Amino acid sequence: MKTPPKSPPEITHNSIAITLMGANRVGLIENFTKAVRDCGCSVADSRMAVLGDRFTLMVLLTGTWDAIAKIESMLPRLENQLQLKTLSQRAEPRKRHTNMMPYAIEVVAVDRPGIVHEITQFFTQREIGVEDMYSGAYAAAHTGTPMFSLHMTISVPTDLSIAGLRGEFMDFCDHLNLDAIMEPVK
Repeated sequence: MKTPPKSPPEITHNSIAITLMGANRVGLIENFTKAVRDCGCSVADSRMAVLGDRFTLMVLLTGTWDAIAKIESMLPRLENQLQLKTLSQRAEPRKRHTNMMPYAIEVVAVDRPGIVHEITQFFTQREIGVEDMYSGAYAAAHTGTPMFSLHMTISVPTDLSIAGLRGEFMDFCDHLNLDAIMEPVK
């Protein structure tokens, strides 16, 4: 009687979150992702931006335990080679909450200190989590007025009244002279 072939061992994936920052120049992403590939890791999620003259990259890598250990031990050498600062932490898979609805928030206003804090405080006071956020400042066309724009995605509990939350948020924005939209993520 033949023995059935053994199935390959299950490969478990580990994760590491890494942030890189340094002077912006061509080739940084290519050099970093080559090191990631050479270690046997995969890019699961990433965000990159140039802020002023600084290159910034946040990346979530996955791989076997030895691939993650390899990239961890390589980070000090990459810092020197690429002239970047790095910060890393092991990460667990994100827990999905089925009782949350994603909503997009868009805000435009005349720029002034404190807008981001005021908006995030509004949602924190209602125990609503911010999932992602980006903002920027720019000069208004024709007038040159310093302007501010913000986009964020929030997770709204399904048992919360959307109409009530939207009404409170619009009143809040009107009070602070912010032009805003709150709509479901499609």
